[in-house]
Amino acid sequence: MERPTKRTIVVYKNHFEDFFEKQRQKVKDKIIWTFDLIQEMQQIPETYLKHVEGTEGLYEIRVQQRSDIFRIFCFFDDGKLVVLTNGFQKKTQKTPKQEIEKALKLREEYYADKK
Repeated sequence: MERPTKRTIVVYKNHFEDFFEKQRQKVKDKIIWTFDLIQEMQQIPETYLKHVEGTEGLYEIRVQQRSDIFRIFCFFDDGKLVVLTNGFQKKTQKTPKQEIEKALKLREEYYADKK
């Protein structure tokens, strides 16, 4: 018997797909594994999903494959829908401001399109 998923992940526009296609297979596998976790777990550890400080409702999905660190921005719609915006490989301690701004802009567009 299948358990019902707690959340559904959807992709908005093609920014995430463009990022995903460029990754090595091991990284893709880890991203998919992380998505499964987010869809199934009631409480998601901050290791995998964390609110982006200084934003309203923007989250980063955190993926690590060996020493490579990746971030995929997302937000919630209707509580159960996780909408993916853009992803990038993290090379510095601080998340690049332009990546956060891009995710926030995509979130705005998503809600504008939804109306």
